[in-house]
Amino acid sequence: MKLSNLAILALASSIDAFSIQQTLFGENLLEKASSVLGVSIESIPNDVKKLWGEMQLTFPNAASNLDFLSKSKPHTAKPANEYDFHVQTESLPNYGLRVKKNGPESLGIDTVKQYSGYLDVEDEDKHFFYWFFESRNDPKNDPVVLWLNGGPGCSSLTGLFFELGSSSIGEDIKPIHNPYSWNKNASVIFLDQPVNVGYSYSSSSISNTVAAGKDVYAFLELFFKQFSEYKDLPFHIAGESYAGHYIPVFASEILKHDDRNFNLTSVLIGNGLTDPLTQYKYYEPMACGEGGEPAVLPEDECENMLSTQDRCLSLIQSCYDSESVWSCVPAAIYCNNAQIGPYQRTGRNVYDIRGDCEGGSLCYVGLEYIDKYLNQDFVKKAVGAEVDHYESCNFDINRNFLFAGDWMKPYHKAVIELLESDLPVLIYAGDKDYICNWLGNEAWSNVLPWSGGEEFASAKLKSWTVNGEKAGEVKNHKNFSFLRVYGAGHMVPYDQPENGLDFFNSWISGNYAIVD
Repeated sequence: MKLSNLAILALASSIDAFSIQQTLFGENLLEKASSVLGVSIESIPNDVKKLWGEMQLTFPNAASNLDFLSKSKPHTAKPANEYDFHVQTESLPNYGLRVKKNGPESLGIDTVKQYSGYLDVEDEDKHFFYWFFESRNDPKNDPVVLWLNGGPGCSSLTGLFFELGSSSIGEDIKPIHNPYSWNKNASVIFLDQPVNVGYSYSSSSISNTVAAGKDVYAFLELFFKQFSEYKDLPFHIAGESYAGHYIPVFASEILKHDDRNFNLTSVLIGNGLTDPLTQYKYYEPMACGEGGEPAVLPEDECENMLSTQDRCLSLIQSCYDSESVWSCVPAAIYCNNAQIGPYQRTGRNVYDIRGDCEGGSLCYVGLEYIDKYLNQDFVKKAVGAEVDHYESCNFDINRNFLFAGDWMKPYHKAVIELLESDLPVLIYAGDKDYICNWLGNEAWSNVLPWSGGEEFASAKLKSWTVNGEKAGEVKNHKNFSFLRVYGAGHMVPYDQPENGLDFFNSWISGNYAIVD
C-alpha cells in the first residue's frame, strides 16, 4: 500500500519567497534540512533556496511541524529466555536474530509451522519484526517468499491479514481462514521494515531505500543460517506499492554478495511505484476515463492536471539527474499535489477507482480490525512483539522518506541490473488502482532500456484466463513479464484472491510467461 496523505498546495513559481518565509517562521524548512543533512545553508544555491522557500510559504502547516527523523516507538524489551533461538554470524557482527517457535502457532492463524521474532542491529538500536509461515503443501521442496508492503511506512502484516496470508481478521476481531493464501504452495516471510513500522522499532529511523536494503540482506542471511532446511530452495521477493522502490534495490543488494547462503530466484512487484518520470504521466488518463473506468474528474480538473504535468515532469527529471534531496523533495511535493491531489479531494478510494473510501485513514474498515487484533496483549505475547502499540501504517516514516528525497528517485535503473543478471522480474497491476495504476506500470515496463527492451515493447499482449474466464492480459520477453489483472485495485490478492493465487503459483513454478 502506498500512502497518499500529501494533498498540498501547488508551489509558487514567480516570487522570491525565501526571505519572506524566514520572517514568517521561527525555524524554516531549509534550515531544518541543512541541519539534518550536515550541509551549511550558505553553500546551498540561491535557486534551491527560492524553491524550498516557496514550498514552505505554500505549505506552512506541514513545514512547521516537520520532523525529518521519526520518534522511537514505545516498547518493552523481553528477556532473552523468551526466545527459543539467538542467531549470529561472524560476517555480520552487528546483527542478531531472535526466534520464537511455538507462540505464533497458538493463535490459530494457520496449522503450519511458524516462527516470529526480531532482527536486532544492536549498535544502531534497530529491531525488525518478522513472521514466517511454512508452506501448507510441501515445505521441504516448495519455494520461500519474502513479502513486503509499501507505504513507505506500512506493515507487511497488512499483507498477511488483509491480502495474501493464512487468515484475515473479521469484525469480531477473530481470524478467518484464507483458502487462497500464498503459502498454499510456498513458505512466506512477512517482514516489518523499515524500522518503526508495525511491530518493528528503533530510537533512530531509516528514511531511504538503499539503507533499508542492507538490513534486509542481513535478515535473510541470519534467517537462512538458522533455518538451513530452506536455504537451497528457490527464494523470491514479492511486494506491492512502494515495494516498487524497495524490491529492485534489495534484490540488487543481495546479488552483490556472491557468498550469500540462499538463492534469489525472482522478484514480483505489484502496483508499484518504480519509475515516477514515466508513471506520473498516467494519473490524468486514469482519472479522466482512459484507464478502463469512467472519468472521476470533470473536464476542467483534467485540463488543470495536464497543465501542471510539464512542470511536474521537469522536477522529476531534475531529481533523476542529481538524485539530490534538494531536487527530489520539491518534485515529490509538487507532483503529488498536482497529479494525486485532485483525485483525493473527490473522496474516492485512491486504491480502487470504482468507489469511495469506506472509512478509516486508508479507506478500508477491515484494516482497523487488524490493528485491534494485533494490539491485543495475548497476540503480542504469542509472537514476541515488544512495541506498546501496533499501527498498520506509520505516517512519520512516509514523511521521512519523502523529505529524504527518496520518493522520486530512479530506482527503475536497478530493474535493468536485475534483468541483465538474468533474474526474472514480474510487474503485475490491478487495473482499478489509481495510486500506482496499471497504465503507468505498463508504460514504464515498455520503455525500460534493457537489452531486451525493444523486443519486450513490441511483444503482443496475450489473454490470461483462470478457470476458463478472462482474468487479465500478459506480455513477456525472456525474463521480464507484465501482467494486467482485471477487476483488482491496488491490492490484487484482496480483490482477486483466486486469480492472484493462480498467477503467483504459475510464476513461482517457473512459468515466467504466466500463460502456456
